Amino acid sequence: MILRKWADGEYPFRLAIGQLRSLQDKTGVGPMALVRRLLDGSWMVDDVRETIRLGLIGGGMKPVDAGKMIETWVDPFPLAESAVLAQEIAVHAVVGVPDDPVGKSIAGEAATEASASPFPH
Repeated sequence: MILRKWADGEYPFRLAIGQLRSLQDKTGVGPMALVRRLLDGSWMVDDVRETIRLGLIGGGMKPVDAGKMIETWVDPFPLAESAVLAQEIAVHAVVGVPDDPVGKSIAGEAATEASASPFPH
């Protein structure tokens, strides 16, 4: 899960398996192909909208509220503004977050500090 300032506050975003499957159905491509499209600029409308909407739902927001957020904070603006957030959500779902403790020994090993995100949202 990632926590990002977006829209009118700070929100958690997460794409678990259920959201990834829904995203796959909506976009017609698997997670890595979606990441590739988001990163290379060949994304489609639902690549951006649905990644953010499902990321909000995966982060704990009710589906109705997530839909309202998209209608308020994504739809009225140029999609390229939201594409950066969609990229970050999708990348983190596929490759994880920099400070994720998976694979690290909890005892005796200091956690490394996460680097600043390359994504401005």
